[in-house]
Amino acid sequence: MFEAVDIREWQGNAVVDPEGNKIGTLDAIYLDTATDEPTFATVTIGLPTRHRAVLVPLAGANVGPDYVKVTHFRDQVKNAPSIDDGGELPASDEPDVFAHYDLDYVQGSSGERRLARG
Repeated sequence: MFEAVDIREWQGNAVVDPEGNKIGTLDAIYLDTATDEPTFATVTIGLPTRHRAVLVPLAGANVGPDYVKVTHFRDQVKNAPSIDDGGELPASDEPDVFAHYDLDYVQGSSGERRLARG
């Protein structure tokens, strides 16, 4: 995995799937509140006049000269639950995002949110 500081340098670059198909543009990073590791990224998808942000897991992602390659395919990412443009993922929506990618969701030991925008 890469450091959160490193991945922030890639904001605005393309996010591509394992086959190199462009999914969208990297917007923000979400950290796991238990580990402070970058866990998800928001990706802006759609046209400039009609776009939305979705989250994609960063596990297994690779960084190239002008892109971040994630392990999930474009169709799955584009069908992920969306968040308001420029907004933050509500804690109540976290389980849906994890479920979309077949990932286990566990709240913090005190019931706190799992993801925090970095």
